[in-house]
Amino acid sequence: MSSSSATPGRGEKAEAAAAKPPMREALVAAAFQLFLERGYEQTTVDDIVTLAGVGRRSFFRYFPSKEDVVFPDHERCLADMTAFLATSGEEQDHEPVRRVCDAARLVLRMYAENPTFSVQRYRLTKQVPGLRAYELSVVWRYERALAEYLRRRFSGRRDGTLQADVIAAAVVAAHNNALRSWLRSDGQGDASAEVDHALGYVQSAFGAAPPPRPAGGSPDGPADEPAEDVVVVVSRRGAPLWRVVQEIETTLARD
Repeated sequence: MSSSSATPGRGEKAEAAAAKPPMREALVAAAFQLFLERGYEQTTVDDIVTLAGVGRRSFFRYFPSKEDVVFPDHERCLADMTAFLATSGEEQDHEPVRRVCDAARLVLRMYAENPTFSVQRYRLTKQVPGLRAYELSVVWRYERALAEYLRRRFSGRRDGTLQADVIAAAVVAAHNNALRSWLRSDGQGDASAEVDHALGYVQSAFGAAPPPRPAGGSPDGPADEPAEDVVVVVSRRGAPLWRVVQEIETTLARD
């Protein structure tokens, strides 16, 4: 057999390259294989890149830290959520609570795309305190994105900022409650139905937009200014103007 026949051709090289997973996915797969075999704390970045067959620089090109490889898709999901909220039209803005609930469903979709990986990550995160803290920071960023959208929608309304923050927290709490229930069941059942059920409570509680703030402040007037009085005086038609003024002055003095 000639040397040329033993060397893969261009077509074979292309097929091999196509069959090989992208480097980012290879790093995630290698990391989780080692996490399951050795444990998270016992696995180093050097171990991950050795198994993946790449260098350390390649790892840090995709992931700033070992923690980030556990949550490889949250940055993309957060960007998708932010874009989704930014492209709200006039019709969606009339129902901002529904809009943020729909935005939260993007997170569910990310988890549901790969149930096996999501369940493995859930179990790993429960075991490692550092990962739980990292996850909390990720959840806070989702909540902040929802709150910022609602703050813009509720600007100028009474307690607009307060309502935005409360609703955003409620959306995240409802979503995560249903999501974790699904993860605890090893990804069995209909995750979408569970999340819809949980978010239904949020929409029923907060779905109506808060009343607009009157020009002077709260519905009863600003706390630091007395409410304006309205005086009605009934006078006989044809009465001279001085008589009408006199009746008004007498009424005000009496009050």
